[in-house]
Amino acid sequence: MIQDIEPKRFHNEYAYRKPPKNDDVILAFSEKLILAKKVEDEHELVWLTVSEYKSYIGINDTVTQDASWQDNLTYLFVIDDRQYFLYRPQDLVRTTEPYYVERSANGATDVNWGERLEIPGYEYRSMYKTRSCKPKEEVLAAATGWHLHLWYSMNRYCGACGTPVLPDEKERMLRCPSCGHLIFPTIAPAVIVGVTDGNRIILTTYAAREYKRYALIAGFTEIGETVEETVRREVMEEVGIPVKNIRYYKSQPWGFDSNLLMGFFCQADRKKSDEHEPELTIDHEELASGEWVEREQIPDYGEHLSLTHEMMMQFKRYGQGVFDLKTDRSQD
Repeated sequence: MIQDIEPKRFHNEYAYRKPPKNDDVILAFSEKLILAKKVEDEHELVWLTVSEYKSYIGINDTVTQDASWQDNLTYLFVIDDRQYFLYRPQDLVRTTEPYYVERSANGATDVNWGERLEIPGYEYRSMYKTRSCKPKEEVLAAATGWHLHLWYSMNRYCGACGTPVLPDEKERMLRCPSCGHLIFPTIAPAVIVGVTDGNRIILTTYAAREYKRYALIAGFTEIGETVEETVRREVMEEVGIPVKNIRYYKSQPWGFDSNLLMGFFCQADRKKSDEHEPELTIDHEELASGEWVEREQIPDYGEHLSLTHEMMMQFKRYGQGVFDLKTDRSQD
């Protein structure tokens, strides 16, 4: 999955933050695009380095010790010993001029921060298309950077008193210097559900989404419910059947949508009168389609990024064996 980048290591601890080095990375975003180097292979992700950025803005370490250029860089995380920074111009952070946030019909967020960083030899690419890129650690970097970019962009002012907020020095949060209100990164918990019935599993396609391949039932956890209750509610809402034997599989971060995804397998709660698979009642506001699919017919899209696809492949290989939680087959 997206977080499986071994032998490389991802560190999100704020304590890893240090002054930027020349080979560190800068991630820059504009609306739903990310800045990447122009390379022959369009599926390869190469980011702007600190050294290239300094050269572009005319910083020569042997001539000046002025470090004010660093004010435009916000620390994100570390992969191995390489730091990743967000390009976040302070004149835009501090401005009182309005900026817009748009939310599309499917819930995706667009943030316009005004003038974007333009570097010769670099171009802005679709964030959505980074999902099919390589290497995997840079896909993880893009998704996590995007997640934090949205959070910083939409939390410039205190929600309690309206004062511009400041980043904390010790941990990843924003602090209001006026009333002391604290703002932490927004993470939306959601479930991915593999609903099974013998040798079948429910596969769906989303309505009004850019992603058109088969997926599993999914939905956000609401206030006041457990994730197991989310599983029952989402399955009932989207396909209209009760479920039983809910078993946790594993989780993954999904920064593309600011989510923490938790995967579950469960079984359709058949009525004694059911002669065939339980009939589905599809919520067409959420889903374009939903159907029972024999495990042998589950498509393999050849991607190793999403929790959804891994769960589909696990059921394709092991059927009801996915409920054997004593055996970790995910690394086979």
